[in-house]
Parts: sequence; C-alpha cells; structure tokens
Amino acid sequence: MQEKTLVNKNNPIGIFDSGFGGLTVMAAVSKLLPDENIIYFGDTAHVPYGTKSKKTVTEFSEKISRFLLKNNVKMIVIACNTASAFSLNYLRNFVNVPIIGVIKAGSVLAAKITENKKVGVIGTEGTIKSKAYEKEIKKYDKNIKSFSKSCPLFVPLVEEGWNDGKITREIIKIYLKDLLDKNIDTIILGCTHYPLLKESIKKVIGKNINIVDSASAVAAQVKYILTKNNILKKSGKGKYKFFVSDSPEKFKAIGNKFLGNKILNVTKKSL
Repeated sequence: MQEKTLVNKNNPIGIFDSGFGGLTVMAAVSKLLPDENIIYFGDTAHVPYGTKSKKTVTEFSEKISRFLLKNNVKMIVIACNTASAFSLNYLRNFVNVPIIGVIKAGSVLAAKITENKKVGVIGTEGTIKSKAYEKEIKKYDKNIKSFSKSCPLFVPLVEEGWNDGKITREIIKIYLKDLLDKNIDTIILGCTHYPLLKESIKKVIGKNINIVDSASAVAAQVKYILTKNNILKKSGKGKYKFFVSDSPEKFKAIGNKFLGNKILNVTKKSL
C-alpha cells in the first residue's frame, strides 16, 4: 500500500543511511541545491548494514521510508550502498515520490570515464556480494570488466577519525592490491564512508586511476529529477532536520566530519 504524500516545492528531500556515511551525499546535495530543505535519518542503532541480510536491511529501509513519507518528503535518496542494492526495487512498490539509490549514479559515471574498460569496486560485504555495481555497469557497457573487493575495516577507520596516516595507508594497500594487479583505470568508492579516505586512497593508487565518488553524481541526479517533476525549490535558504535511531550526541560529534558543517540538533526516533 502506498503512503499518501502531498508534494510541493517546499517539501523536504528525505535522505537516509545506516549511520553517518550518507552525510557525504547530503553535503553534495546541499552544496548543489542550497535552497532545498532536507530531512536526514541515520539508523545508528543498526549500523552497519553491510554485514546484515537482505531481509533485515529491507525491513529497516521500509520503516525509515515510511517515517520520511509521514514527514511529507518530496523525494527519497537512499544514501547507503547496501540499502540501495538490497531495497530500492522493493521500496518502489509503496513509495509514491521519486526514489533513487547511490549505485546507478556511480556506475554510470564509471562507465563513462573508464578508458581501458577495467573498473574496480570497493564496498561493504553486503554491497559487494550483491554484485549491484557490476550489474548496473553492464547495462551501460557490456564490454567493461568489473573487479570487486569488500573492505570491512574502512568504515571503523573513518568513524575513529583515522582518515590518513601510515596504518590507514597500509590497510588500504592490502585491500586494494588485488584490484591494482588487474590493471584497473577506475575505482568506485561503493560506500558513503569511503570519500573521507579519498586522499589516502589516492596516495596508494596513484594519479592515473580515476576515483568515482557517487555523492556528486547523486546530487546531479536529484537536481534533474526535481526539475523534471517541477518540484525544485529555487529560493530561500534550506533548512535541515536530523533524526537517528540511537546515540544522537555521537552522531553530532562524528557527523560534523562528514557534513563539513556543525550539526546543532539531532532527534532520536525509534523505528
């Protein structure tokens, strides 16, 4: 059954993630569309999603989506790669506003910029096992070969603030060795935490490999969809609301690193 949502230009965009990582997507959206109001939900009680089953992740994603719809969002962005892989098609059954995930945008961009048609994908265990990026890339170019690697330590490194340093670079080097041996020329950061490791990853892989960060591609897709549906807000400074399922104080402390702005108010909301 679809939730009824009254849509107008002033309604907020809903963005959700398993925790903090989706704030990199929110940062890109708010930078491109500073007039837009945004509601962000971080499911901090159940982070990470990457190690959970498809059924469990889909149940969480449905509850969050229904919460966002009750808050009259005009669009939903699934800013979590695992939730995008597992839940997007299911959520379209009842969400009656535009809804997108992060996987398509990153896949399209990677397919466009690779020259030797060898693309690496790094992400959580759930995202990599789903093969969602490989399937999406093949839609745009069947000749592209994709090579994937799960990097489970990257998320805790980011959340501990270990974005750079010798230990971080050594861990990156170990994880990415197999992909580099495949002579890839493009790598997709298939988790919204990973952009905070971008500079360290660059130091390991060198300047000749393209890095695809889905956040900016998703923001462009959001603008296109809002414009197409004539619900793009074009005036007034955007207002932001933050909800989490647990630990609002921790979310504020860590979230500032992701968003680049100070998060003042966070409301705890049980699913």
